[in-house]
Amino acid sequence: MPTGILLVDKSGGMTSHDVVSRARKALGTRKIGHAGTLDPMATGLLVLGVDAATRLLTFIVGLDKTYEATIRLGMSTDTDDAEGEETARAPESAVAGITASQTDAGIAMLTGEISQVPSTVSAIKVNGRRAYDLARAGEEVVLKSRNVTVARFEVVREHRVAGFIDLDVIVDCSSGTYIRALARDLGTYLGVGGHLTALRRTRIGPFEVADATGTDNLGDAALVAPAEVAAEVLGRIDVTEDEARDLRHGKKLKGAASRLVRTPTAAVDPAGVLVGVVEKRGDDVKSAMNMPKEMPA
Repeated sequence: MPTGILLVDKSGGMTSHDVVSRARKALGTRKIGHAGTLDPMATGLLVLGVDAATRLLTFIVGLDKTYEATIRLGMSTDTDDAEGEETARAPESAVAGITASQTDAGIAMLTGEISQVPSTVSAIKVNGRRAYDLARAGEEVVLKSRNVTVARFEVVREHRVAGFIDLDVIVDCSSGTYIRALARDLGTYLGVGGHLTALRRTRIGPFEVADATGTDNLGDAALVAPAEVAAEVLGRIDVTEDEARDLRHGKKLKGAASRLVRTPTAAVDPAGVLVGVVEKRGDDVKSAMNMPKEMPA
């Protein structure tokens, strides 16, 4: 059974679970998970773990991300995106009066370390239930603000259509940032409302959508080896065969902490196989997660 990380370029109109289901059928295994969902409207990079590589997803899900999006100023929706129902529309004169400097000021307010209230229709759990399930059932949803980091919020194109301003933007952000909420909050700052009309994830940590496989070709996709993925995300320590055996048996590597540039990090054996993820324990190194022993490719 192949094991590794599968980079998928998700098509619009599909849920992340739809992609997982396709991958399970294409690869002939049910042991597949994903590192972070994408809304059905969104396209772009989805990272799947196959077989034992699902153990690496916990180290991927929190990585920074890059999105390309289109924000429409002048209208609000109940989902903060184009799939929702319109809740308010600004007068055309109010939208027409917005200047580039005003937009820049609003974007500046939403850049850096910010406190963000997630969109009501989100996957966040409230008392054990997803917020979007509560919202769709007509229940009131009140979500707490959370601190996120928006490292880059750049307008690459502005185009004005009847009664609206559409902004094509690129956003680099921390995990947990809602681009829909950025659209909503920018519209609120400008006093005209706003929502998202397009969203594409182009990067998760070191992984790029340019290297991903389309959802119609999953059976032909090449998996990225666990050792390569873990080393790219965490850095690596090369261990001997004896050290690899000790780690797999739960033993510490005495006095090896000085060999770690960072912690946790990936331990790779002489054959290039991922032993697991290790961390410092005082002056020693101990496994935080072990991979099943496998033969090198």
